Amino acid sequence: MGLRGDVLKVSVTAVPERGKANDAVVALLAETLGVAPSSIEIVAGSTSKDKVVSIDLASDEIARRLG
Repeated sequence: MGLRGDVLKVSVTAVPERGKANDAVVALLAETLGVAPSSIEIVAGSTSKDKVVSIDLASDEIARRLG
C-alpha cells in the first residue's frame, strides 16, 4: 500500500490465526525487497495489526528498493 511517513503500510489476505498473517507479511516483504524470508523478523506486534519488523538490510537500501 506504500509508505506513510516512516511507516510502510502493507495489506495481506491471510487470516490472522496461527501466524498465517505474520507469515504472509514476511513473505510479502521478502519478495518486495528481494531478500530471503529468513532475513526478516517480526520483533513486536505479532498478535497486533501493527507490527515492527527487523530486516537484515541497510535502511537506505530498503528505501531504494521500495523506491
